[in-house]
Amino acid sequence: MISLADLQFMEALARAGSLSGAARSLNVTPPALSLRLKKLEQVLGVSLVVRSSRRLRFTGEGEHLVSEAQAMLARMGALTDLLGKEGGALSGPLRVVAPFGFGRLHVAPLVARFAERHKAIRVTLDLSERPWTDSEDADVVVHIGAIRDSTWVAHVLARNDRWVCAAPAYLDRRGTPEDPRDLLQHDCLCVRENNEDVTLWRHRRGGRSGAVRVTPTLTSNDGEVVRNWALAGLGLMLRSQWDAGPFVKRGELRRVLAPWSFEGADILALVPARRGISARVTSFVDFLKSSLRSRPPGR
Repeated sequence: MISLADLQFMEALARAGSLSGAARSLNVTPPALSLRLKKLEQVLGVSLVVRSSRRLRFTGEGEHLVSEAQAMLARMGALTDLLGKEGGALSGPLRVVAPFGFGRLHVAPLVARFAERHKAIRVTLDLSERPWTDSEDADVVVHIGAIRDSTWVAHVLARNDRWVCAAPAYLDRRGTPEDPRDLLQHDCLCVRENNEDVTLWRHRRGGRSGAVRVTPTLTSNDGEVVRNWALAGLGLMLRSQWDAGPFVKRGELRRVLAPWSFEGADILALVPARRGISARVTSFVDFLKSSLRSRPPGR
């Protein structure tokens, strides 16, 4: 007989496209999952997948089982949400993916508060260098910056400007830029993230917009590393207000070119467009909105 765990296994396998990916989402080892697949095929008397070195491919019977598993699990999830609403309680799994820096400082404490309020919800928080691309089975992805992907529905959690900042020691040594074009004569520090063109610093003042192509002296994919370089007086950085704001308040960094607005990177909650939004996902997104808007990060 096929069990609920078997349905969840097949759904995870289809979503991940590999045994290793399904194993990660189910928190088990690949060998254990491979053994489970063999046992399920023995019970059913059919082959469910064609194994190759590149990617798993489902047989006709496997595709049929996956389709039925997805439909049944969706109905069960909807029923759980419906009963939870009627009983006043939310329950079930909730997987959240967020970037390392912002996730550690802001998302993790909010996840803990949300879980405390809704004890029947089992929350998993995964921090990732690229949360948008590491989100194949996520319910909510916290993302910073623009997104152009119709497979996601974006909810703005908080507005987030980007500031050009440097340590006072650097500005005392090299001078303070008075115009964006002055950045060409300065040491610039860049954060490589979200596949953005990180050396093109776009700006706007009044009705006029422009951009400066900087040549970075240092570049990293870790925002904290770049911020620490700026604190050490190694150059100017273009960084999110949520990250730079507290250091500017304490005087450890100084904001420059304030009359110009540099391209912002709003804080978003992304929800898969292909799924119906469950009550627990809606509740969590609303919780993030109210929490981050009442106390905007970096302000």
